[in-house]
Amino acid sequence: MTENRARTVFLLAHTGRPAAVRSAELVVKGLLRSGLGVRVLEAEARDLPLPAEVELVREATPQCLDGCELLIVLGGDGTLLRGAEFARASGVPMLGVNLGRVGFLAEAERDDLDKVVDRVVTKAYEVEERMTVDVVVHRNGDIVHTDWALNEAAVQKVSAERMLEVVLEIDGRPVTGFGCDGIVCATPTGSTAYAFSAGGPVVWPEVEALLMVPISAHALFAKPLVTSPDSVLAVEVLPHIPPGVLWCDGRRTVELPPGARVEVRRGAVPVRLARLHHASFTDRLVAKFALPVSGWRGAPH
Repeated sequence: MTENRARTVFLLAHTGRPAAVRSAELVVKGLLRSGLGVRVLEAEARDLPLPAEVELVREATPQCLDGCELLIVLGGDGTLLRGAEFARASGVPMLGVNLGRVGFLAEAERDDLDKVVDRVVTKAYEVEERMTVDVVVHRNGDIVHTDWALNEAAVQKVSAERMLEVVLEIDGRPVTGFGCDGIVCATPTGSTAYAFSAGGPVVWPEVEALLMVPISAHALFAKPLVTSPDSVLAVEVLPHIPPGVLWCDGRRTVELPPGARVEVRRGAVPVRLARLHHASFTDRLVAKFALPVSGWRGAPH
């Protein structure tokens, strides 16, 4: 008990969801009962029925995870991506519990809360690193914005009545140009998110690659592209059109003036995810999308 109390877990929850509030209460009680410390943001604690032993922190900074061995996130995809921001900045592994719909970043569902607590207490989890992308926006040769993403960096149009005119570039060489609603530059993790909705391929997480997926392109050649993880992807917004916008993971945004150039490359800092299961990504894909596999006989014996 004394040894465990030196261990601390940070909890992040979507307090606007009743399911998250109930789940947070169960997880916190289970961890405290086993002797682990729990830390929560003060702003979220107001909406959670938490015991007095829970440690509260006021500022939502990477430093608020100092001394924590794990970040548990309860919520949907948006909350999990918010948790990824904390995980990347602090280096603390994130364990996601899905309370939304698909939740590819999550490792457990709401029915698994007892198992989650047990695995955390006994340290029965593994940590894997997920590739990120670093994003740089140039204009007239100057860097005007930098960002990062776990899933994708998306260049999109702002005006509903006008297409975005772009030229795509790979490793310093132009590939093609066309009008479109946008371009998604994604990681393998993000291949099942926005890139998937735009018609991109599903890429297994252990494959190191970068994806470039057009959104509603007005062109004969506008296929999704899969490149080396060491490639540099670039999207140039032509100068004679209305401004565009850059979205990173659907959470952080900046306006792209005409003539802007967005460069996307492999991120210097990965996001660390805690894994409870050894199930293959194939099984996860089938389960998440409820794919029809009836009639499968398996390999011949």
